[in-house]
Amino acid sequence: MNPLTINALEVCLKETEEVIRTADDHFSQQPISYLQSNIAEFFYVDSPDFDNINVDSLVLEVDDMFKTYMALFGLQGKKKEGNAIREFIENKLQHKLTGCSISFSDNEGFWEVNMPLDPIEGFEESMPIQDVLQLLYGILGDLNEMRAGQ
Repeated sequence: MNPLTINALEVCLKETEEVIRTADDHFSQQPISYLQSNIAEFFYVDSPDFDNINVDSLVLEVDDMFKTYMALFGLQGKKKEGNAIREFIENKLQHKLTGCSISFSDNEGFWEVNMPLDPIEGFEESMPIQDVLQLLYGILGDLNEMRAGQ
């Protein structure tokens, strides 16, 4: 899969969703553990490549309660795809679904997914933010291909 193109990586406050700063390429090379040290913040990621894999938006954060790394995203799709999406994510999370939630929004017409990153094969908190995003992009691309093949 091609490298992910990032239009914007915004660092935001969880409480207000206020943008603190727009991160540059240098910032995206920091380890994802930045979020553990700055638990009141989250990353909002905008990429034109998300359209290709039916992802509406992507947020990375550390869960306040469980202290796990989370990816939150909207996934365009049909309600009937629920079992296939759940099964795919369960396999990627090595059957450790702690903190994972997947629900369909009838009003919006897409899946709302909160997925922990810690159990994903290849994820390490020492990874640069850019590498974590590339790992997620690959997984979500595989999910999109699986759904297209059904």
